[in-house]
Amino acid sequence: MVREEEIASIEKELEMLRAKVAVEKEKRDMRRTLRPLRKVWLEIGIEKLDNHEGVMVKALLDSSTTGLFVDKKFVKEHGFKLEKLDQPIEVKNVDGTSNSGGNITHELECNIFYKGHSKRLRMDICNLERTKMILGMPWLAAHNLEINWETRKVKMSICPPWYGRKMAVKQREAKVEDRKNLR
Repeated sequence: MVREEEIASIEKELEMLRAKVAVEKEKRDMRRTLRPLRKVWLEIGIEKLDNHEGVMVKALLDSSTTGLFVDKKFVKEHGFKLEKLDQPIEVKNVDGTSNSGGNITHELECNIFYKGHSKRLRMDICNLERTKMILGMPWLAAHNLEINWETRKVKMSICPPWYGRKMAVKQREAKVEDRKNLR
């Protein structure tokens, strides 16, 4: 009888271990599905407005990001002119933690270029660590990109028809303003 009780106890323990392994496997599988499977990076030209010097930067496309961000160290290294915000903006990382660089206190106005397209943007400055630039939903929605997720190639073939004309008008207005400032 003792032997049967031992066997029953071992079987019960084995059943509990199998259940625990199943739960751990389910958690592991869940973690896999929450991680981004593929990242899409673009080689973007970024130009200073004051002297029109430019630099190339790898920008991460991120549809879960609600803004446009550039790394604090990157802009300082390259001597970009920053504008102080009237009020700081709290920034949270993807995991919900506060950003290690603190609140956003400055922004950068610059021109960016990609495959014949250009746009003047205001980007928030924060600590991105290894990433230099993140183009989030405001940029993605404005351009309605075609992304081939297998090859990670990006086409800007669906840009709204008004986009190029607005840019041309803004550029003309900027040139007129520059001429006024020269007088």
